[in-house]
Amino acid sequence: MIADQLSVKDKSFLTTEQYNTFTCLFPNTDLLEIADTLKANKPLSSHQGILLFETSDVYALAFLANAMRTNYHGKDTWYVINRHINYSNLCQETCLFCSFSRGTLNTDEAYEMNLETVLKRAEKDVPLGVSEIHIVGGNHPSLPWSYYTTMLSELNKKFPQVGLKCFTAVEIHHFAKRFNKSYHEILQELKDCGLSCMPGGGAEIFSPRVRNKICRTKATADQWLEVHRTAHELNIPTNATMLFGTIETHKERIDHLIRLRELQDKSGGFLTFIPLVYHNENNRLSQLDSPGSMEKLRMIAISRLMLNNFPHIKAYWVMMGISVAMLAQKWGSSDMDGTVIEEKIYHMAGAKTPQVLTHDNLVSFIRKEGFAPRLRDNLYQELACN
Repeated sequence: MIADQLSVKDKSFLTTEQYNTFTCLFPNTDLLEIADTLKANKPLSSHQGILLFETSDVYALAFLANAMRTNYHGKDTWYVINRHINYSNLCQETCLFCSFSRGTLNTDEAYEMNLETVLKRAEKDVPLGVSEIHIVGGNHPSLPWSYYTTMLSELNKKFPQVGLKCFTAVEIHHFAKRFNKSYHEILQELKDCGLSCMPGGGAEIFSPRVRNKICRTKATADQWLEVHRTAHELNIPTNATMLFGTIETHKERIDHLIRLRELQDKSGGFLTFIPLVYHNENNRLSQLDSPGSMEKLRMIAISRLMLNNFPHIKAYWVMMGISVAMLAQKWGSSDMDGTVIEEKIYHMAGAKTPQVLTHDNLVSFIRKEGFAPRLRDNLYQELACN
């Protein structure tokens, strides 16, 4: 399912040469146990994952994550020319961290796009080289099933060369409940209409304790994982996420990563993992501080080290900030997402990043940190850069 260049099965986590360099540079670090495990090409345990959060030796942490990233991808950093379409912010859920959703069209800033508008948004940017259209929205209470299937069918008909990355597992669960269909039926019908892969949103934190407090009405962790498992069975690759920076503990973050790793061991269908940074504006958790730069980089590094079977760790510049996303390439990230074009969800939560980056911007940012830009489609197939 995953392209040849994405396979990490026979890659070293930490080579003998890297291990020897590490022990010379950091002879007194508390991460020697981690280095031993990585040198043996063994996955890290929950205990070791928590140690990565607790260590004060961030340079040793960065060294290990960068070593694994180098073994998997060399100096290559991937990016895509993509267009986001958030078709509606009407949502029947009540997540405390969300700044995007609105409960009714009568409230300020609520909207829903008709299909003509969706197609016009795509038509505007596809001629600019877009190879991925990323479509997500809220759990809309009343749109018919034909809205979603017609959307994908029309986009696929007009732009067959463009990959459609659409609908989170939470939306798929919502569709299944609302239209009385199984996950398999929903996903097969969407695939028949042109769905080529799925984004990773809606995972938040798998911990029942946290979900019960911040997103109790949406799909459970088990349901999220089952949607992705079903997608992989249907040969639909997917992405995975974790929202960090609300009320979760380090142990709950590690448990989340391990559950993703366990599913990947069985299904092999995840393309990348994206740590999503909590933004604290315009939502009901605004009393919490958003994670700082070092916490973001630590999360990237730990994700790379824990998710040894994931091809990529993505530093999503919209949420990380451009400067942190650039630096994250040295902390384990091998993907910077893309041009994005009109992202709404995180900007409504206070993200200060631009609404779009140009192709030249991305190439420049990747090269500034000493890495080699690689243009891709939504399945990580390399594309020629014009």
